[in-house]
Amino acid sequence: MESLQAHRKNEHVSLAEKLYSQSHANHPFDQVRLIHNSLPEMALSQADPCVKLGELTFKSPFYIEAMTGGSMQTAKINAQLAALAHRHGLAMATGSLSVALKDPQAQASFAIVREKMPTEPVIANLGASVDPKQAQKAIEILKADAIEIHLNAAQELVMPEGDREFFWQERIKKLVSQLSIPVIVKEVGFGMDKKNIARLQKLGVRYINVSGRGGTNFAAIENRRNHHFDLSMLNDWGQTTPESLLEARAVKDPDVSIIASGGITSPLDVIKAGALGASAVGVAGHFLHTLLDEGNDALDRELDTWQEAILRLLTLLGCHDFAELKQAEVVLSPELISYATQRGL
Repeated sequence: MESLQAHRKNEHVSLAEKLYSQSHANHPFDQVRLIHNSLPEMALSQADPCVKLGELTFKSPFYIEAMTGGSMQTAKINAQLAALAHRHGLAMATGSLSVALKDPQAQASFAIVREKMPTEPVIANLGASVDPKQAQKAIEILKADAIEIHLNAAQELVMPEGDREFFWQERIKKLVSQLSIPVIVKEVGFGMDKKNIARLQKLGVRYINVSGRGGTNFAAIENRRNHHFDLSMLNDWGQTTPESLLEARAVKDPDVSIIASGGITSPLDVIKAGALGASAVGVAGHFLHTLLDEGNDALDRELDTWQEAILRLLTLLGCHDFAELKQAEVVLSPELISYATQRGL
């Protein structure tokens, strides 16, 4: 029989799929328009999809973001995602390995990722309450190239069995200084503001995933599991991904890579995120939905389409690579302009 933690992982996947349409009802990237370039002065063959984030190199500007692991059901999902990541040369992050640290039987559902993608970047994932020894164990399970340390205070406070204490900054500082691979600090879908981004930079963090509202909503998911205390008021909590990227632009540091995730549902969203300052883009809910709803072959075709579309969109904007998108011109909706003005961005 699987553990309670494994059962919770299965619940998360089931509820994420059930709430997929609801969480994407108001698409935040519709508030960003790109200005068409009639004279791109380049050929499609000159578009380079490769991105560099410090020590990390991704062959595409988007990657498969953290989703799941920890049960027999999620092991199958991870195997499918990892096999497709290998086929398309994509990086992939796993869901939180906290369950694998407590239950050795759960480790195989994560280790399968490295087995299926022996050459592509693999990113481990743990919460910010762990110590360097626990993080190193997670890294060893995956033979990981980087580790995401996720910030999930909103999720934990809605979760019936969640944590109630969040003293994370000193722990993050230790992880960054003691681990030998890149440490990505990541929200779980509630966005970041300029103050917290600046705090992370002072702690030595060089990879920050602002992960905004608009994708998988863990407050809504955990509230569906919570039968004792209704916190549906938090279903719209946090900053969207475009808002979070605007916040990040206010904190300029050339040594820090900003990653975007949350509500990415198309190659155009990837390009818009790049134009707002993202160095790479993580995609979770949309790919999971395609896999569960339409099957492995459909996601395979989807990834082909995304990779080709990225090249064509870069060419259309006259950008030779993803980094050049930071020079692309955008128009923001009145709502985003109001947000930026009130926030002094």
